[in-house]
Amino acid sequence: MKIVKAIVRPNKVDDVKDALSQNGVSGMTVTEVRGHGRQRGHSTVYRGSEYEVSLLPKIEIEVVVPDALVDDAINAIMKAARTGEIGDGRVFVIPVEQGLIIRTGEEDVV
Repeated sequence: MKIVKAIVRPNKVDDVKDALSQNGVSGMTVTEVRGHGRQRGHSTVYRGSEYEVSLLPKIEIEVVVPDALVDDAINAIMKAARTGEIGDGRVFVIPVEQGLIIRTGEEDVV
């Protein structure tokens, strides 16, 4: 099993969720986060004053998938989240040693 963690634009969450669902991924965790990558934020004007916004709003999506579905999940996320502009996000893959279902105590096989 692997955790596929994606950091995407807030307006792309529904597209990513639908793409993952079409590829057999049923459960996910979605978290509102703030951060910056290479774009380092941007300048904006508020009430006549210019200021720098360095931590931009993003959404972090985490899914745990069996090894056989990892490439499909990554491809679905990449296709659904891509706009072609700076700030589209990142995808990380992290190994999972064990998963347990709290209610039953059984080992989760995803």
